[in-house]
Amino acid sequence: MQLTKLEIKGFKSFGDKITINFNDGVTAIVGPNGCGKSNVVDAIRWVLGEQSTKMLRSDKMENIIFNGTKNRKPANLAEVSLTFNNNNNILPTEFSTVTVTRKLFRNGDSEYRLNDVKCRLKDITDLFLDTGVGADSYSIIELKMIDEIINNKDNSRRNLFEEASGISKYKVRKKQTLAKLRDTEADLSRVDDLLYEITKNLKSLENQAKKAEKYTLLKGEYRQSSIDLAYYRIADFSTDLERLQSQESKVQKDSANAQQAILDTEISLQSLRQTNLEQEKNLSV
Repeated sequence: MQLTKLEIKGFKSFGDKITINFNDGVTAIVGPNGCGKSNVVDAIRWVLGEQSTKMLRSDKMENIIFNGTKNRKPANLAEVSLTFNNNNNILPTEFSTVTVTRKLFRNGDSEYRLNDVKCRLKDITDLFLDTGVGADSYSIIELKMIDEIINNKDNSRRNLFEEASGISKYKVRKKQTLAKLRDTEADLSRVDDLLYEITKNLKSLENQAKKAEKYTLLKGEYRQSSIDLAYYRIADFSTDLERLQSQESKVQKDSANAQQAILDTEISLQSLRQTNLEQEKNLSV
């Protein structure tokens, strides 16, 4: 695995996009004081996932974005890309060329890209794990770090040897596994509480289900009783209707008989009147 290219745009003092090609034979970057050599190292450290602003020689992460000059406007983002030749398949990926990119926008948003595909910081860290390449690995050693290694400050010498021998990979995985185990234990400790709450809710739901079942049963009985009552009322109404129809028929018959009697009486009365008139005429003669 070999670093072949570094691209920097808007990072610290690099307002314009620059590309540094690490061809065969390139072993060092030289230049006068203040030309940006340390910023190149900071860019490499940053794109590999460095999160400490102190290690980047900055007060806050936003300050790594090119802040402009009297004649130039500040940049809106900082972007750094590292390209590696992976012909020996040291990196656990099928690509022969691997490009890692990190972007930071002035509004605080950031993103990582692996071969121009958006990814997580963990993906970048896992990719370079145990390769000697990383934000805090032995591949990037500052001047002050040499004194720390010599004086073995904070076991820095041991950490360096572990990184070089490949032990650090397993320590990182052990740390991640232990963190997952702690999370699992925390989840398990809440199982009893969850079971208690679930049991309590189940009892409440059972009571509600029984009430709902009883309500449904009573509602069905009420509906059937209402239908039966309606049948009874309809039967009574039918009996009353038949009785009223019979009475109506009788009344109509009596009325017809009365009208006929009146008619017969009127005819008899008319006949009597005619007889009286004739008798009166005979008496007058």
